Amino acid sequence: MNHSHLTVACLTSFLLVSVSFADDWPQFRGPSRDGVSAEEGLLRKWPEGGPKVLWTRPMGGIGYSGPAILDGRVYYNDYDKESSEWRSYCVSLEDGKQLWQFAEKRRIRANHGITRTVPAVDGKYVFSLDPKCVLHCLDAKTGKQLWRKSLVADYKTKIPPWYNGQCPVIEEDRVVIATGGEVLAVALEKATGKEIWKTPNPHALLFSHASLTPAEIGGVKQYLYNTIKGPCGIAADDGRLLWHYPWKFNVSAAPSPLAVDGERVFLTSCYDSGSLMIRATRDGDQFKVEKLFSLRGTTWESEVHTPIVYKKHMFAVGKKYRGLFTCLDFDGQIVWASKGKATFGLGSYLLADDMFFVLEGATGMLRLIDANTSEYRELASAQVLGGHDVWAPMALSNGRLILRDLTKMVCIEVGPTGTSGGK
Repeated sequence: MNHSHLTVACLTSFLLVSVSFADDWPQFRGPSRDGVSAEEGLLRKWPEGGPKVLWTRPMGGIGYSGPAILDGRVYYNDYDKESSEWRSYCVSLEDGKQLWQFAEKRRIRANHGITRTVPAVDGKYVFSLDPKCVLHCLDAKTGKQLWRKSLVADYKTKIPPWYNGQCPVIEEDRVVIATGGEVLAVALEKATGKEIWKTPNPHALLFSHASLTPAEIGGVKQYLYNTIKGPCGIAADDGRLLWHYPWKFNVSAAPSPLAVDGERVFLTSCYDSGSLMIRATRDGDQFKVEKLFSLRGTTWESEVHTPIVYKKHMFAVGKKYRGLFTCLDFDGQIVWASKGKATFGLGSYLLADDMFFVLEGATGMLRLIDANTSEYRELASAQVLGGHDVWAPMALSNGRLILRDLTKMVCIEVGPTGTSGGK
């Protein structure tokens, strides 16, 4: 199974990097880390033969790493099997031409793929956490490495099965990552890698494949995180552990916690872990956490990707019936699913202009689905990728959608495109 992951967030003011723009996709799950793009005027019907392919790039190593996009530049991770090099690339959004490449010798054997993570970029720095848990800070303009930090060496992090799948959180003055070793998480200065704070780990909570979710819960800005032993909340100001809710995830935890409002948090994972909705409320300096409901894995769970909140509902590909795209309400009731219409396996999805772009994970078919809470309504479909294990997160910027399978990355035109720069 792939364990590329995903995350979600609540408040835009807390999440946006100061230099990013509404039509950029500068980190995992977009500018607000909620899987939602602010772009408008996108095509609601595609030409015969599907959207125009603007450019294609080969991928050197099998994996599920998705791209980040900022100021007309596309950043992504890859692995070159011939030279045994882990690599980060920067290419032009306009035509896919390479602008720079960073490479580091790393011997990594394929284990359900190799790469899984999305870089985070702010125009000055690129942060990338490689498969063996080394955080690299690169110059966004040149690709020169400015500093690196090994989570294994510095925090005794244990590399999880199927390698690292966590995507860094980038903010105005810091990059934040979970460590799950001697400490639970750290915030680091972007320029130097110096620690701003670190979170104690008294419960020995284990590192997972999930990413941190910035959110505001109970009026407190925090990072939500799924450990193997359940979710927790980490204070954004000083890294203190605010709360932990014991919950056993089986084998791994790939989807990240989903803050559906200022108190409720939805959790889901694979291997019959099922799903869970909790409420975290502030009581003075403490948090009280209670279970609202749970769903058995046979009822509904998401194996890889984190759901998207829209119109007070949750949308996601669920494991049941081989991956139906599903609309659930906040009580965990299934409102509709794509049964009899389409199955998506472990395919990814994003929301833009009241439409969901959803990939079939087994075939590479891309489907455009109307975002509504009454029924599954498909607007268009096109075979844009091939092969199997088409599981990587997508990215959207300036009317261009970038997606990949195991062997190549493609950029397609899904809306009006302007001058994107970056060349």
